[in-house]
Amino acid sequence: MKQLKRILVCLPAAVLVSLVGLAGCAGMTHQEKGTATGAVIGGVAGNVLCGGGLLCTGAGAAVGGAIGHEVTK
Repeated sequence: MKQLKRILVCLPAAVLVSLVGLAGCAGMTHQEKGTATGAVIGGVAGNVLCGGGLLCTGAGAAVGGAIGHEVTK
């Protein structure tokens, strides 16, 4: 229950930060935007799932970036 509450609090903030951050990416290609979006979403997911561990956040960002890169090919 505690983890669900944390997700519900962090998710809207992460989405807002992502949208503001991507607004400055007008010069990026579609694939670069997909990679960045995947990295942000993966980093947030890794952080939430592992309780804020730096290793999990980094791993989530790396996996999310790779998935975002491949999806937007």
